[in-house]
Amino acid sequence: MRWERGRRSDNVVDASGSTGGRRLGGRGRLSLTGVAIVVVVGLLMGQDPLQILGQLLGQGGISTAPTTSQTSSSNKQTSGKADPQREFVRAILGSTEDVWGALLANSRTPYQQPKLVLFKGHVNSACGMASSASGPFYCPADQQIYLDMDFFRELEQRFAAAGDFAQAYVIAHEVGHHVQTLTGLTSKINQARQRGEKVEGADGLLVRQELQADCLAGTWAFYAQKQLQWLEPGDLEEALNAAHAIGDDRLQKQARGTVTPDAFTHGTSAQRARWFRQGFDSGDPGRCNTFKTARL
Repeated sequence: MRWERGRRSDNVVDASGSTGGRRLGGRGRLSLTGVAIVVVVGLLMGQDPLQILGQLLGQGGISTAPTTSQTSSSNKQTSGKADPQREFVRAILGSTEDVWGALLANSRTPYQQPKLVLFKGHVNSACGMASSASGPFYCPADQQIYLDMDFFRELEQRFAAAGDFAQAYVIAHEVGHHVQTLTGLTSKINQARQRGEKVEGADGLLVRQELQADCLAGTWAFYAQKQLQWLEPGDLEEALNAAHAIGDDRLQKQARGTVTPDAFTHGTSAQRARWFRQGFDSGDPGRCNTFKTARL
């Protein structure tokens, strides 16, 4: 992937050196040990650990910013030379800004660029405290994306999903959640949850939300390629492989040897790859309406 062709975003914030993940005391807050227990339990139950943490900590008044100052990664220098990993993230985020800014320019909800926070180990967000074990995530409460870049190493080593475009897909998927927040979809799902509706399951709202984000990531990839011609042979396969690697069925099988569709929150491997491909092949966000299709 010739990602160097991309415009660099100024919305990447480097919080990897912050102490924002230190032990939190007080009402509604968890220690790192407590977070680790929640993560393990969530994985064993086939549920998203971040969602569990958000429910536990959402009323705890956690700060939305790390406790030390944050520095824009555009100014981050290592021995006088820009860090290639951070430059890659800036290039991908910059491309998503250009694509979605154009696609939503004439809509009722013009695109608002999200911040992408780079962290190390653990981080505080408006959705609660999260660790790198939760993976990259988007927090609708502060409209920010959070990424521990060590996840890219895990993507390659644990999930056998290597490659620049696989990493780009991960970022674009989280940006897809931001688009869902801007268009009001996220709030509708949260309202359904508050009404006591079951949102998990193979045909549930959470799966449909995640598969739509995969499709929106594919839509971005279509336009980014059209604008920059930066994909090389094998790149598309990298993204499809990454989508396939993190399906609910595959992760559950790895974690406990069985698959429980009633606990699905993201969709199967085949579904995730298929919806990304649909977005990439069509370039039409309207083809990403997973909420009005019988076949996921």
